[in-house]
Amino acid sequence: MSCKISLGVPLAKRSAWLVVVLLWVVALLNYLDRQVIFSLFPLLRRDLGLSDVELGLLGTAFLWVYAFASPVAGYVGDRFGHRRVILFSLFFWSGITACTALAPDATSLIVARAVMGIGEAFYIPAALALISFWHDDRTRSRAIGIHQSGIYAGILIGGYGGAWMGDHYGWKSVFWLLGALGIVYAVTLSRFLPRAETSVLRTANERNFWTTIGSLLRERALWLMLTVFTAMSMASWLVYTWLPLFLFEKFSLSLSGAGFTATFYIQVAGVAGILLGGWLGDRYGHNRNKGRLYTQIAGLFLAAPFLFLIGIASEVWVLYLALICYGVGRGIYDCNIMPVLCEVVRKEERSSAYGLLNFAGTLAGGGMAYVAGALKATVGIGPILGIVGIVVLGCSALLLLVPRVQQPNEGA
Repeated sequence: MSCKISLGVPLAKRSAWLVVVLLWVVALLNYLDRQVIFSLFPLLRRDLGLSDVELGLLGTAFLWVYAFASPVAGYVGDRFGHRRVILFSLFFWSGITACTALAPDATSLIVARAVMGIGEAFYIPAALALISFWHDDRTRSRAIGIHQSGIYAGILIGGYGGAWMGDHYGWKSVFWLLGALGIVYAVTLSRFLPRAETSVLRTANERNFWTTIGSLLRERALWLMLTVFTAMSMASWLVYTWLPLFLFEKFSLSLSGAGFTATFYIQVAGVAGILLGGWLGDRYGHNRNKGRLYTQIAGLFLAAPFLFLIGIASEVWVLYLALICYGVGRGIYDCNIMPVLCEVVRKEERSSAYGLLNFAGTLAGGGMAYVAGALKATVGIGPILGIVGIVVLGCSALLLLVPRVQQPNEGA
C-alpha cells in the first residue's frame, strides 16, 4: 500500500524529507545507468567489434533523443502527475538497461541507448518538481541539493564500479544487474513514495502541450535562465567527454589515473558545493528576496574562471585546485536551478519548464562534445576549455537581469 498523506499535518514534514531520500536513490540509478557504458567501451569494442564512430554514437544517440524528449517529458509530468511519471520512468529505463545485455551488435546497442534516452528524460523534471512541491522556500535548495548529490554519486560509481564489474564479470552482467536493481526499486518506490495531493496541479494545467510551451517561452526571465543553463551544460559535457583524454595526453597520467583525476575531484567538490549552495540558498533566499539567484551567480563566477584555468594549467597542483574550485562553483549553481525556476514560473508548469532547460542544455552539450572532438587536432581541448569558461562567465552575468524582467509569480 502506498503512503498517502495530506500536506499540513505533522507527518508531512517527515514525508517531505522521505521523498528526497527515496528519490536520491533514483537519481543515482539515473546517472549510473547512463554513465556506466562509457567505462565499458574497451569490452564493447572487443566483444562486438564496435568502431570509434559507433562508440561515439552510443553517447550521441542517448543525448539527442533525451534532448528532444525532454520538453514533452516535462509537460507529461505536470499534466499526469509527478509521482506517476517518476515510477513509469524508472521502470521503463531499467527494463531497457536490462535488455541492453541482449544486444548482439552495434546497431542494437545504439537503438537501446536511444530508447533509454526517452525513458530517462521523464525523470529529472518530474522529480525536481515533486521535491519543490513538498519543500517551500525555507528548505527547497537544500532538498534539491541533496537529491542532486545522488547524480554525482552515480557518475562516480558508474565510472569505477562499472569498470570493475565489467572487468571481472563481463559487460552484460553490468546491464543485467543495473536493470534488475532498477525494476526492484521501482516496485519498492511505488509502495513507499508519499502520495501528495497533486490533483490540483494536474487540473490547473489542462492546457495542451503547445499552449503550455508557448506560455513559458513568453517569460523573459526563463529565456535568461535558459541561456545560462545552456552555457553551463556545454561546459559540463565538454568536461565529461574530453577531460580524461586531455589529462592523459597533457600530464602523461595513466589511463586509470586520468579517469580518476577527471572525475573524482570535480564530483566530490560538487557535493560540497551543492551542500553549501543549498544552505546559502535557503539562508538568503527565504521570502523570495533573490538570495537564491545571487547564490547561483556567485557559483558561476567561481566555476567559470577555474574552468579556464583547467585548460591552461601546467602544474598538477594548479590543476587539482582548478578542478576542486570548478566543482564547488558548479554545485552551488546546480542546486539552485529549480528553486530559482520556482520563483519564475507557475507551480503547475515547473516540470514543463525544466524540460525546456534539459532540451536546450543536452542538445547544446552533445553538440559541444562533437565540436570539441572535431577541433581537437587543430585548436586543442585546453583552449576550448578556456573559451567555454569565458562564455560561461559572460552568460552568468545575464542572471543579474532576471529581477528586472521577472513577472510576478504567486506559485513559488
